[in-house]
Amino acid sequence: MKIWVDDIRPIPEGYVGTKSVNETIQLIIEAENKGQIIELIDLDHDLGCYAADGGDYIKILDWLEETGRNYPIRIHSMNPVGVQNMRAIIQRNGWMEVK
Repeated sequence: MKIWVDDIRPIPEGYVGTKSVNETIQLIIEAENKGQIIELIDLDHDLGCYAADGGDYIKILDWLEETGRNYPIRIHSMNPVGVQNMRAIIQRNGWMEVK
């Protein structure tokens, strides 16, 4: 499973899309419980009207870190500061960032 996390951009073919932090976390937990393989989590940073449902998307990385999960991550955000902050979490944990 490839997960596309974005509140505005269209979901690419072959991805399952989520719009909020909490929705994404729930999808990951459900996939793990079903034994599904998560190939990639493709993240935006900034979150518009879905921010009330868990915060900006960097919170997904915080949750992955706090729970000891490790999945390949791709960042497709246009926010340079947000990307830098997200990459710091990825690098600190030794996770694979897909470019």
